[in-house]
Amino acid sequence: MCELRPARAEEAPALRQMVRAAYAHYVPRLDREPAPMLDDYAARIADQQAFVLEADGALQGVAVLEDGEDGLFLDNIAVAPSAQGQGLGRQMLAWIEAEGRRRGHQRLWLYTNEVMAENIAMYQRLGFGETHRAEESGYRRVFFEKSL
Repeated sequence: MCELRPARAEEAPALRQMVRAAYAHYVPRLDREPAPMLDDYAARIADQQAFVLEADGALQGVAVLEDGEDGLFLDNIAVAPSAQGQGLGRQMLAWIEAEGRRRGHQRLWLYTNEVMAENIAMYQRLGFGETHRAEESGYRRVFFEKSL
C-alpha cells in the first residue's frame, strides 16, 4: 500500500539521501549537482513543504511543494532508484494535482533542466505544456504548467 504524507523531521536525512541517489546520474550531464541535491530538507519539512511516498513501510519518493499566488509549484519530485519504473512518480503527480485543487490552485507548475530529456518527455506525456526556457542560478531550465 502506498501513502503520500507530510515528511517528518527525523526523515530529513533519508530524504536528502534519496534525492541524491535519484539525481546522481544527472551530475555528469550538468557538470554539477542538480539543485534538488543541494536543498535543505530539514527546512522544507519544518515549512511543511516536503511530502514522502511510503510503500510497505519504506520511503520510496519525495515531493516538495510550494504554494504561490500563481499556482502550486512542484519544486522537486524524486523516486528512489530501486522503485523507479513502477509508476510511483505518476501516482505522486496525480496526488499533487489533487492536492493543488484541494488547496484552491488553478495551476500546477514546475521546471526541469534542459539536459534532463527524459523528464521533459514525461511531463509532456502527462499533459504539462512548456511555457518557456530560462537560465537561473546557472541552470538552464525548462518551465512547464498544467491547469488543475
